[in-house]
Amino acid sequence: MTDPSASAAARRPGEQALTALGLAAPDPDPADASPHSFPGGGRWRTEIPSCEGPEALAVVLKESSRLDVPIHRISQGSGVWMLTDAEITEMVEATAERDIELCLFTGPRGTWDIGGSTRTDSGGAGLRARGHAAVAGCVEDAVRASELGVKCLLVADEGVLWTLHRARAAGLLPAETTLKLSALVGPVNPASYAVYERLGADSINVPSDLTPDHLTEIRQVSAAPMDMYIEAPDDLGGYVRMYEVAELIRRGAPLYLKFGLSKAPGIYPYGHHLRELTLATAKERVRRGRLALDLLARHGADGDMAPLGTRLPGTLNRFEISS
Repeated sequence: MTDPSASAAARRPGEQALTALGLAAPDPDPADASPHSFPGGGRWRTEIPSCEGPEALAVVLKESSRLDVPIHRISQGSGVWMLTDAEITEMVEATAERDIELCLFTGPRGTWDIGGSTRTDSGGAGLRARGHAAVAGCVEDAVRASELGVKCLLVADEGVLWTLHRARAAGLLPAETTLKLSALVGPVNPASYAVYERLGADSINVPSDLTPDHLTEIRQVSAAPMDMYIEAPDDLGGYVRMYEVAELIRRGAPLYLKFGLSKAPGIYPYGHHLRELTLATAKERVRRGRLALDLLARHGADGDMAPLGTRLPGTLNRFEISS
């Protein structure tokens, strides 16, 4: 297992100048550090989100090569149902060639349904799948995507998550399928984080406004991989936390660093009418990743990246599936 104390020795932003001015911060507490890492080694992986089709994927892959941005996972947000079989196959083949995990969203979800509660001030039932038909649609997407070679599925409903986990255990989905919980329903406390793990999540997206202390609390109860936007889209808060990346890794490992983009219009569900915006923002997400990785390098905190091509979460805690 990787030594979490190594990241504690990294230089923190502005540390030398502030120390000289008598404004040094307290030393990091070793007890705050996550003791966990990815199977096979490493404490962080990378993800480029909102890659909505083959053309955007090609832009991301080209830009990642140009800027030398390592990528472990690429995810899409519009949904399996918004892609043709040919488009999915093209994305599967392109990511397989680079040994990158491809994650597609299962749909439909509540915000695109006819129910009005999601448009009230309370937000209603949010992104959850409304009724049996919506659950069935998510399962249909999951089966179709897996038959086309997709190995990671994005989920925004706890019932759908448990259903797909049971399907995986029953052999209705390939055993190597991983289930990723969406940022749109991410847990905000250790108890709920542990529940999503037990429902079948293999990586769990937490809201980007969680504090380092919140991450430490979660790591006291769960080793399930965590996903976190280093820069969040505006509809998820628009937070930009680049200077905190080293500390987020120290507290939250094993952690996927998600390079989102603030101050950009939404593109879900994607169609060709949004082509230019989608390609431009895809390219900029990779650049944002380069900026975050440069910060890690300048602070001596860029070690402990998980090997490229790794994707599995390790052994996790699950609820028992009754027959």
